[in-house]
Amino acid sequence: MTGTALREARTNAGMSQVEAAERLGVSQTLLSLMEKGERSVTAAVAQRAVAQFEVSPVELPVSAQARHNDNQLAEDLGALGYPAYSYLESALRNPAEVLLDALDRSDLDARLVEALPWLPLQYSNMNWEWLTEQAKLRNRQNRLGFVVALARKAAMRQVKHETVKHLAEPLDLLEEARLAKSDTLCQESWPLSQRQFAHKHRSRLAAHWNLDTRLTEEHLVELAA
Repeated sequence: MTGTALREARTNAGMSQVEAAERLGVSQTLLSLMEKGERSVTAAVAQRAVAQFEVSPVELPVSAQARHNDNQLAEDLGALGYPAYSYLESALRNPAEVLLDALDRSDLDARLVEALPWLPLQYSNMNWEWLTEQAKLRNRQNRLGFVVALARKAAMRQVKHETVKHLAEPLDLLEEARLAKSDTLCQESWPLSQRQFAHKHRSRLAAHWNLDTRLTEEHLVELAA
């Protein structure tokens, strides 16, 4: 989170620096320095700002080291508002971090795989520069490209013009970095017969991104929520 974003969140909430500093657990002097960019906004302050001032989770710090299991990823999605897991609770994570964490998994529960396009659909202004770079470092750009493309198709169907616009640029960048190597969408342990079946029945979009997956828009029930 930048100091500018922190200041805008505070003013939008109608709070003085004194009031906000008390809510955030820091001194007014430190808050002032953070807002001016003279001190970095700490992860703890960013977390409290998201909770106290209704700041978008896209402003939270990101870490490429995060590694969560299926259960924790479900809780992460629930905390971010994904309807199917809304009953689960967890500390908020940046949606870009959650998406990278999931896409970098060799294997992922099918219900979580189906949830992934919801993240770019819901948080289309996430940190795409960081996410794209991290995906490319892991050779996961085809997975990310497919997920973003599915989200963009869903946004077009729902007439969400701003979302479509936000997703266009990262999709173009991922298109340029598309790999020729065949992959799955987080289902590397599939037996050969299952992968061959998915390959045979995959959509044109999945084939374009060289992914053996049967995931299509029709499977994304929660995207309409």
